Amino acid sequence: MYPMIEDAFLRFPMRRKVAEEFLKYGLRVDNEGNIFCADIEMSPAKIARSIGVDRRVVIETAEMIAAVPELFEIFSHLKPTALVSGAAKQLGFEVLEIEAEPHAVGIVSKVTKLIADAKISIRQIVADDPDIYPHPKLTIVVEKKLPGNLISKLRELKEIKKISME
Repeated sequence: MYPMIEDAFLRFPMRRKVAEEFLKYGLRVDNEGNIFCADIEMSPAKIARSIGVDRRVVIETAEMIAAVPELFEIFSHLKPTALVSGAAKQLGFEVLEIEAEPHAVGIVSKVTKLIADAKISIRQIVADDPDIYPHPKLTIVVEKKLPGNLISKLRELKEIKKISME
């Protein structure tokens, strides 16, 4: 979690849990404390049910975010992103998931260079933020199956802990 957000919710562990979910899913809060996924208003009760908290905690979290300028500046600009990796097979694509050192510098460029050198097109790439996700991954959706020699080259990168293909 980002230190500024962590500090804001220090005395409110359940609100922090809600704020973490807002960040993870890109849920935006407006100046009235309403919650949106893009332009679709979300129900606090349904959010609460999915997170496992009381709906009042969701409402109080959104209201707190709307009332604190530093929080509002962050949460009012969030956007959801469609990750196609779950539907990649149906779309005719392959998915490469990489677990690497969370704060390694240049891992994305090293991996994408190897994929580009193999003349394989990348359809989507998403790097989980290590401050939001406890086990961040680099997810890469590619147009075709990666050859074995490319997988071997990727495994040689010292920052990579684990590689999986779907």
